[in-house]
Amino acid sequence: MPIPSSPPAAERQLLRDTVRARIRDAIIDGTLEPGERLHDDELITWLQVSRTPIREALGDLVRAGLVEMAPNRYTRVATPNADEAVEAVQTLGVLYGGAVRLAVPRLSASVLKQITTAIDGCLVDLEREDGPALNAHAVALFALYVEQCGNSALQRVCRDVTDGLAYKLRVPNIVEVLQWSDMPESFRLLRQATIDRDPITAELAAEALHELPGARPVR
Repeated sequence: MPIPSSPPAAERQLLRDTVRARIRDAIIDGTLEPGERLHDDELITWLQVSRTPIREALGDLVRAGLVEMAPNRYTRVATPNADEAVEAVQTLGVLYGGAVRLAVPRLSASVLKQITTAIDGCLVDLEREDGPALNAHAVALFALYVEQCGNSALQRVCRDVTDGLAYKLRVPNIVEVLQWSDMPESFRLLRQATIDRDPITAELAAEALHELPGARPVR
């Protein structure tokens, strides 16, 4: 039989995923800076792959919000701006609130300890007014709830969009953009409600953290 001239679809998909993950990690850790141009030839040299998986991976990252592309003009790392930050944090709140509600009744003792420790770390970030640290630690915190929520569809959606939405919060004045002074109370309420196995209060606390209106439970 004729020998195929291109790799099987599964192999091509795996390569695309690998390329996407490496570019994504370089954006998240700051190796590739906001606004930096992404040139195919340089990416080919760096990643040692052909142009096709690179273009496929960049298309995925455009949809995720980590890369901006204008045909025949530029492909570059996205630049977060304050105008998009509130919408991004509210969208995360919608997703995370549901994950928290589903996860809280299911948490093992060991995961519960991880969550309370993570919340304590977020409270330290708030006290220091360290926006970048809070962003990273809050994403890791809510990833624990997502992992435990037992809903594969919700987990898939969160995996697809969390990186791009969290990236939009990397603005220099995030402390002024978000309701920073209200967050400690909401984090403490989330902590206690999670310990109490109270999914509704925990959900409302998570949503309040993400500036969803009407999401302030009364205790």
